Amino acid sequence: MQRELAVLLYAVSAVALGSTGNISKVNSSITLGSGQQAGDVSTVNGSITIGSDAKVRDVETVNGAIRVGERAQARNIETVNGGVTLGEGVLVSDGVSVVNGSLTLKPGARVDGRVENVNGDFELDGAEVRRGLETVNGDVRVGAGSRIDGGILVEKSNGWLSAGWGKPPRITIEAGAVVNGPLRFEREVELKVAEGAVIGPVEGVAPRRL
Repeated sequence: MQRELAVLLYAVSAVALGSTGNISKVNSSITLGSGQQAGDVSTVNGSITIGSDAKVRDVETVNGAIRVGERAQARNIETVNGGVTLGEGVLVSDGVSVVNGSLTLKPGARVDGRVENVNGDFELDGAEVRRGLETVNGDVRVGAGSRIDGGILVEKSNGWLSAGWGKPPRITIEAGAVVNGPLRFEREVELKVAEGAVIGPVEGVAPRRL
């Protein structure tokens, strides 16, 4: 009887906390409510929305955007075609990876790993990235109060990606922002750094004053 009661109490507490296992779909979007907990959350064709204060492990989609609400926590976030938005106070303990899509980090958001994409813009507003930022063809704005440890890398595009990609990426470091580590550019970019910004050594281009 005591064992049965313990199992029942555990089940009730799990429901109360809104916890669940892995969530996987194919041609459908996924929404996890505020305060809920889950394992891995994945879909193929569809967006993923993680509610505020929710906790998950890996979040993955192929064709779709990913939005993570305020103060939510995730281990790793990946999408191929679609943007990623991290709300205020979000914590990602590993990294964020996108192929074609923008990345937006709201105030207080923190990524303990690396953020990277191939094509798409970065917006950091008072956010923190601890293991660097990498892109091929994305504009980057590091807003006031933001911090990137591990530097910024803009890679040279190779093969079919190297032709017809238009104007060079714009890299903007605003006053009050910090970029520790090298800013390394393997292709032409427009680098503008505001007075009052703190940056590491620059390789590949000459910075201009914002």
